[in-house]
Amino acid sequence: MALLRQAYSALFRRTSTFALSIVLGAVLFERVFDQGADALFERLNEGKLWKHIKHKYDQSED
Repeated sequence: MALLRQAYSALFRRTSTFALSIVLGAVLFERVFDQGADALFERLNEGKLWKHIKHKYDQSED
């Protein structure tokens, strides 16, 4: 209960801090979700993406 009371007094009591916490939370969530989705995509497609097989097709310049 004390944690909720602290969160209310710190973030939700004033409209400006409430709006700022929503905007910052949305930006943070977007960054974390995007990086997580990219990591999952690369893990599921390991060995199929161009950066994983590029060495097979690179020609050495002699």
